[in-house]
Amino acid sequence: MNIYIDRFRTAVVVLGVIATATLGGIKLMKIQIVDQGTYSEKNNPYHYTASQIIKATRGEIKDVNGDPIVKNKLGFSITIEKASFPGDDRQANEVILKIASFLTGEGYSYNDSLPITKTQPFDFIDNGEQDISSLKSSIGVNVYATAENCIDKLIDDYSINDSYTLEQKRIIAGIRYEMQQRDFSLENVFTLAEDISMGTVSKIKELSIDLPGVEISEQAIRTNAATDVLPHEIGTVGPIYAEEYEDLRNQGYLLNDSVGKAGLEKNLEKYLRGENGTRDITVANNKVVSSEISKPAVPGNTIRLTADIGYQREIQSVLENYIKHLNDDVEDVSGVTSGAIVVLDAKNNDVLALATAPTYDMNDYIENYSSILGAENTPLLNRATDGLYRPGSAFKTVTATAGLNEGFITPETSFYCGHSYQFLDITVNCTGYHSYITASEAIRVSCNIFFYNLAQQTGIDNIVNYAHSYGLGVDLGLESGCAKGYIASPETVEDLGGTWYPGDLLQAAIGQSETKISPLQMAVLASTIANRGVRYQPHIVDSIYDYKGNLVEDIAPVVAEKIDVKNDYVYPTIISGMIGASHNTPDGEYSLNNLGYDVAIKTGTPQTTSSESTNTTVIGFAPAENPVIAFAAIIENGKDSKCMVRKIIDSYNKYYNNAIS
Repeated sequence: MNIYIDRFRTAVVVLGVIATATLGGIKLMKIQIVDQGTYSEKNNPYHYTASQIIKATRGEIKDVNGDPIVKNKLGFSITIEKASFPGDDRQANEVILKIASFLTGEGYSYNDSLPITKTQPFDFIDNGEQDISSLKSSIGVNVYATAENCIDKLIDDYSINDSYTLEQKRIIAGIRYEMQQRDFSLENVFTLAEDISMGTVSKIKELSIDLPGVEISEQAIRTNAATDVLPHEIGTVGPIYAEEYEDLRNQGYLLNDSVGKAGLEKNLEKYLRGENGTRDITVANNKVVSSEISKPAVPGNTIRLTADIGYQREIQSVLENYIKHLNDDVEDVSGVTSGAIVVLDAKNNDVLALATAPTYDMNDYIENYSSILGAENTPLLNRATDGLYRPGSAFKTVTATAGLNEGFITPETSFYCGHSYQFLDITVNCTGYHSYITASEAIRVSCNIFFYNLAQQTGIDNIVNYAHSYGLGVDLGLESGCAKGYIASPETVEDLGGTWYPGDLLQAAIGQSETKISPLQMAVLASTIANRGVRYQPHIVDSIYDYKGNLVEDIAPVVAEKIDVKNDYVYPTIISGMIGASHNTPDGEYSLNNLGYDVAIKTGTPQTTSSESTNTTVIGFAPAENPVIAFAAIIENGKDSKCMVRKIIDSYNKYYNNAIS
C-alpha cells in the first residue's frame, strides 16, 4: 500500500516539475518571439522619441472686398525625412541624385540656393539674397576661395564619389548644402520641391523603393492669386539665411522656417506667421513605430487691405495709358517710362490705390528675379512710396500755410510780379507777368515771385516746420514701408554735402532746391489740406482676422498731427486757389469743369537733376467742398500730369457706385 502512495507522490512532483517547465517555456517563448519588439526597444539605444515641427499655414492677404491677393492652396510637396533617409553618405547621395534628376525631367525645379552655377566652368552667382561670404564661412574655406574650391570642399564634405560627372556632383552638393542650411534633422523635414502634380506624385510613389526617405506630403502652398496687384506692397516670403538666424532664433524660428522678406509679408510677419505645432515621433531600429500630434499648428491671421483689386488695376492702367499717350501723341515729349499715382480716402487716408510704372508681375519676380533686378528703369523701385522727387509748385501750398497761419500775410496781402525778381545779386523769373497778386490767385496761376517775397518773411524754419506737419520729410508709418524724404534747409544741404546759399530760400519756397518727397507724401499733403489741417496716418491694412474668420483687429484711423489753425481764412484761401487751378484744364476727356462739383488741385513742374529736364506733378482732392478722395501723381520727364485727374475720379465712381458727386 505504501509503495503506491510513494509512487503517487512521485508522479505529482514530476507532473509539477513538467508543468513548471512548460509554463517557463511558454513565458520564455513569449519573451523571445511574441514580445521581442517590446523588449528589444526598451533595451535598444536606437529607440527614442523626438518632436517634429508641424509648420503653421501662413495667413492670407485679401483686398477690401475679401478677394484674395495672396492665398494658400493645398498641394503636394516632395520632402525628405531623416528617420528613413540613408545614414550613409554614399547611399544618401545616390537617392538625392535620383530624385533631383527625376524632378528635372518632369520640368520641376528644386530647392537649391547654393550661389554657384550649375554647369562648368563653375562661378559664383550674386542673386541678391544669398551672400557668397556666408557660403565660404559655412563650409570653412578662406575668403579667397573660388567657386571651384567651394565645390571641391563640398564634394569632400559629403563624400561624393568620382563615379559622378562634375555636373552631377554639383547637383548633389547643392541639395546637401541646402539641407544643411535648412537644419535637416529628425525634427526638421526638408522640403525639396513644392506644388507637384498628381501625375508626378504617382510616378514618385512607383519609384519609392529606390528613394528611401523621400516622401510625398500635403502642404499649404503659398500662391499669388492677383500677381499684378500691389506687388511692391505685398512683398515676398523666403528661407531664413544664416546671417538672419541669430536674430530670429530668439523669436522661436527654426533655421528651416520661412519668413517675410519685404513689404507686408515682412512688416506684418507677427500676424501672418501663425504658430507651429509639434508631432511626437517614436523610432525603433531606424523605423518610425508611432507618430502623434502633441500640439496642433495654428494658422496665421488673414490681412484685409483697404484697396480694391479692380480699382488698383484701373489706376495702374490710367498711369500706363497716360505714359503711352505722351509718347505716342504729344509732339514735344518722348521716351517717358516712369511715374506714380497715389489715391487716398480723404476722410481717413485709407490707401485706395498705389500705382507705379514700370512695375512687375509677382510670378515673374519669383521665377526670374535677376532679370527684373537688372531691367531698365528700375521696376523694383516703388515710385509711389519710395520714389523721392522735388514736388515743384505743389509745395507752394505749404509756404502759403506758413505765411497765412503765422500772420505774415492775409488773404488781401499782395506782392508785385513783373516777371523778373531781383534778390541780392541774383535774378529769378516767374512763369508770367501777374502784377499785384494775392495768395489765392498766386496759387491759381502758380506765381513764383509771390512766394519768393513770402519766403523772405516766413524764413526757412517756418517752411520746414509746416512741411513736417503736413507729413513731408517724416516717416508716415505705412504698414508696407515708405521713404522718409527730406525738406530743403541749411541742415539738409549740409547733410547732403553741399553749401546753403541765401538764394536757396527762394527755391525751397516753391518746392525746388533739396526737397525730395514721395508721391504718397504729396497725397497726404493734399488730404491734410482737404481736412483743414488734420493729418491722418496713411494705412493700407483695413482689418485682421484669425483663420476661423473672427475679427482680431479693426484698424481705426489715426490722427498723426493737427495743425493749430490760428486764422480761419487759411484753408479757404488755399482751397480757393486750388479750385481756380482746376479750371485750367483742357476741354474734353481731361476737363474738370463739367463734373457738377469743384475739384481742388495744384500742379508743379519741378526741375530734375538736369536743368534741361522737368517732371510733372499734381496734388488734389475731390469734391473740393466735401472731399471723398485725395490724390497725387508724378510723371518723370513728362508734362500735364493734371490730365490724369479726371480719369482718377471717373475710375473711382466706376468702382465705388458714383460716390463722388
